[in-house]
Amino acid sequence: MTTLDSELAPDDQRAQRRHRLRWVVLGVLALAQIMVVLDATIVNIALPHAQAALGFDNADRQWIVTAYALAFGSLLLLGGRLSDLWGRKTTLIIGLVGFAAMSALGGAATGFEMLVIARAGQGVFGALLAPAALALLTTTFTDGEERARAFGIFGAIAGGGGALGLLLGGMLTEWADWRWCLYVNLVIAAMALVGALLFLDEQRSEHRPKLDLPGVVTVSAALFSIVYGFSHAETDGWTSAVTTAFLAAGVILLGVFAWIQTRSQHPLLPLRVVLDRTRGGSYLVVFIAGIGMFGIFLFLTYYLQQNLGFTPITTGLAFLPMIGVLIVGSTVATAVLLPRFGPRWMTASGMIVAAGGMLLLTQIDASSHYASGILPGLVIVGLGLGLSMAPSMQGAISGVSPDDAGVASATVNTMQQVGGSVGTALLSTIASSAATSFATSHAASTAPAQLAGLAAIHSYTTAFWWAAAIFAIGGVVAGVVMRSGKLPATPEGTVAMAH
Repeated sequence: MTTLDSELAPDDQRAQRRHRLRWVVLGVLALAQIMVVLDATIVNIALPHAQAALGFDNADRQWIVTAYALAFGSLLLLGGRLSDLWGRKTTLIIGLVGFAAMSALGGAATGFEMLVIARAGQGVFGALLAPAALALLTTTFTDGEERARAFGIFGAIAGGGGALGLLLGGMLTEWADWRWCLYVNLVIAAMALVGALLFLDEQRSEHRPKLDLPGVVTVSAALFSIVYGFSHAETDGWTSAVTTAFLAAGVILLGVFAWIQTRSQHPLLPLRVVLDRTRGGSYLVVFIAGIGMFGIFLFLTYYLQQNLGFTPITTGLAFLPMIGVLIVGSTVATAVLLPRFGPRWMTASGMIVAAGGMLLLTQIDASSHYASGILPGLVIVGLGLGLSMAPSMQGAISGVSPDDAGVASATVNTMQQVGGSVGTALLSTIASSAATSFATSHAASTAPAQLAGLAAIHSYTTAFWWAAAIFAIGGVVAGVVMRSGKLPATPEGTVAMAH
């Protein structure tokens, strides 16, 4: 008995230390998550300045954004499984160091190719970072109420980080230099790295499954094809043979991947993770929210700067009320409402509220003012996303076994990233064709000086109508797919086994 006690003592000490430092750990993980989410949007504001400095043309410009999305989106599931194999702390540290190194390379870029390679490298290391951070959060907070609060904060960062990236990108571009939009990651990574080394315990799966190489290859190729297909549609349209070929290949490869997972002894993504109704519904909601969210940031940024004459900094500040409401909504949703009502109706109602906010934004015109025409819609969208994003992120990893925590977390990030890529391409294409048809039909009756501005506004409001419909579909999906009732309770020190 004494021997057994002495064997358990170090584990008990580690568990007590982890519990004592849990809120510090949340701060470290939040820094890592902020860095990954920021980089999806922070570079957007710096792009015109980077283009002028490095001398690449408009056709190449999208690759600065797409290279990151392609690498990040296609490798996330592999990153999640590697965090289960290598240990979460080790994977997080490798991700932080690599991300910082690639950011330094991008900041020092002397040409277009160097910048694209650095952005792709950021995506690769981001795919290690993001699932490890979410899995560590899952295993650090085992008490139901505290976990809910932690997920509220983490979900708010995931939802509001894109808008924060626009603000920070504007400030750095306007006050310093576009290169600082990449160098800033060195500061964030350094703080997160010190915190990780000091405060995180190593967490490794007890049973170390072998890596499912056929699964890795097929799902990475499938996600690459889908993200590339949608990115290509943005520039060359939906009828392009390349667009069609890549999207079709992506769908076929996803089918092959699902088939491989049913045959593999050590599947990359065990189907039990996604076939649970609450988790499956949560993944769909995160994907759908990703589609709509990127539309808000993209088109409102254009509208505020080009039509209302906002500077990059004031554009970023304009999104702050939305972030504030999103943070409050996320925290209240997960700490107060989720334990009582479960995720189904909260997530569904949150998506419907977000759709209502988008409908308000469809009313903007050339004479709209920020306070009366934009702020109410932004606040309502922020509230809706706060009510839906954090609970769906928590629902997506509820009840998984400790061995699957990394890959379940990676699937959340994959859904958000692929949703964002799909949303950007889909809504950009819709907006572009809406602008063209408006300009054609109003050419005779509108002065040429006004036509371009009115066509642009029409394209934004068309995109907002579509985003409202997408959010509404998310609400219906949550209501139909998710199970009613509370999330499964999690035993102390572990993650409940999937049923």
